[in-house]
Amino acid sequence: MPIQVVKALDLSPADIARWMELQRSQARLDSPFLSPHWALAVARAQGDKGEAVKVAIVRGAEGEALAFLPARIRQGVAMPAGAPMCDYQALVSAPGVAVNPRDLLAALHASRIDFCHMLADDETLARHGRGQADSWIIELPDGYEAYAAERKAANVGVLKDIDKKRRKAEREVGPSRYTAMSESRADFDQLIAWKRAQLLATGQTDLFKTPWVNDLVEALFQNRAPHFGGGLYTLHLGDQLAAVHLHLRGEHTIHGWLIAHNPELDRYSPGMLLFQDILKSMDGADYSRLDLGTGDYRFKRELSNARQTVVFGFLGSPSLPTLVRHAAYGMRSVAESLPLGRISEIPGKAMRRIDLLRGLH
Repeated sequence: MPIQVVKALDLSPADIARWMELQRSQARLDSPFLSPHWALAVARAQGDKGEAVKVAIVRGAEGEALAFLPARIRQGVAMPAGAPMCDYQALVSAPGVAVNPRDLLAALHASRIDFCHMLADDETLARHGRGQADSWIIELPDGYEAYAAERKAANVGVLKDIDKKRRKAEREVGPSRYTAMSESRADFDQLIAWKRAQLLATGQTDLFKTPWVNDLVEALFQNRAPHFGGGLYTLHLGDQLAAVHLHLRGEHTIHGWLIAHNPELDRYSPGMLLFQDILKSMDGADYSRLDLGTGDYRFKRELSNARQTVVFGFLGSPSLPTLVRHAAYGMRSVAESLPLGRISEIPGKAMRRIDLLRGLH
């Protein structure tokens, strides 16, 4: 099958519509990160330059688009569009479409394709994974009360604990006030400030020093289109901003993205209160899923009632970049197999940090 590669910003309206049609045809693809509008938003934020976001389009005999894969090519290596801000990757394809991944490499003029959150059921690239993780998901097909009853039946008391903390917060601080799809510039700016402080305090890279990240986050905050965009969700206790989240919205999925809270109100777990408010507000709305993303945190395990496995790894042709990647994963595998405690985690952490910096610059 022929593969056409175009810049994301040169996608035709017909190809964008076809991409969205393929997404709608399979529940597994219902993520804002797999939308053509994610690739377009990233392309606008990063600018139309030599390393612009490109899209490989697999076409059938009659020229119809059968699959789409967005990527950013740097120094002959294809990376996920929008990495490290992108929480899902997949070849968005029609059911049963088989694509030779080597043909994708050749079409993209890349010696290697790296991925970090590839859907584990992706038939083209996931088999080249070198490890996996779980993305934690809350499914609410029958609304909040049915979900709460299911959590109670599973002997998970997280919602009861949240209710207790809300009552305590309202007694000691003030009544809670939830706002969905807030347009508050002040609250958005506070989210970024809290997030940067959190990254600094935990020794992580300040993502917001990178201009395209700021441009992307700003554009998504302002995008309130019905089937793709950002959503600013806030919780006030009395007159104080207690927690604020900027999530991505797909057609039926809200994906947890940037979350922060007022550190002075830690004891009330305001971020958890806000998650509960979001879940309740989904009743009767178009959304039936809140995706909490990867990360083995207790609150994700307790709130979630479903999981999506993702894999990290790479596919490469014989080349120096592929050899280097093989060596890095080999060292990581050996280290993680040894009973050295945190020392065993060093190669993996180093690889993730390097990949993060590659994506940002």
